[in-house]
Amino acid sequence: MVGLMAVIEASAQAQATRQRRVTPEPEPVATKKRPAKLKPLTAANHREAEQRLADLGYWAGRIDGRWDEASRHALIAFQKVEGLKRTGQLTPAHFGILLNANRPTPRETGEAHIEVDLIRQVLFIVDDAGTVTRILPVSTGNGKPFRSEGWTRDAITHPGRYKVYIKIPGWKKSPLGRLYYPVYFMVGTAIHGYPSVPVKPASHGCVRIPMFAAKEFYRMTPMGMPVIVHNGVAPAPLASTIDQKQ
Repeated sequence: MVGLMAVIEASAQAQATRQRRVTPEPEPVATKKRPAKLKPLTAANHREAEQRLADLGYWAGRIDGRWDEASRHALIAFQKVEGLKRTGQLTPAHFGILLNANRPTPRETGEAHIEVDLIRQVLFIVDDAGTVTRILPVSTGNGKPFRSEGWTRDAITHPGRYKVYIKIPGWKKSPLGRLYYPVYFMVGTAIHGYPSVPVKPASHGCVRIPMFAAKEFYRMTPMGMPVIVHNGVAPAPLASTIDQKQ
């Protein structure tokens, strides 16, 4: 009996030893998949991008596949509206977003009007049907104090409801510089062409638009056309005629 117990105990010890010697299999290591490389854009892609921008209402200029100033400004306006990095450079990623984008909607409908969005720094031309027909990038007042004609004030583009009341063809010399085809909607404040239209607010209060669009914008904007300047909230009631014209 003692011998049998010894045999059983020895067998159990041998089995435990074998179990301890078994090395567990390593768990598989998860590997990250590299994102597929996007193909470089071709001249045909650039032409398609220009056409797509124009179809969505962005002021893209001639559709010829040449990435010129009009193309760049149209893309900047698109990048502003879509919340993308404002580079003016067409990347494969932004090209894909452009192909799937929709035409922006205006803040308001009703009669034809102009909307200046101070947050996104874009300008919409809206027709009577409530469709955004043209979109431009703008640069509005930077909010910094400046001195002109003997007094100091802040460079602010004030939100509100206005109307076009003066249009001047060609260049207009002002105390703060030259304005190209200015369309005035408030005293001392106009939408006008300017050689520099940064992606952020940089003006003394006027609404800068790219030079290539200024003359046509002047021609297509009638006297009395409403101009809505907003910062994401409902603008104030229409400014009085005295405030606009004095």
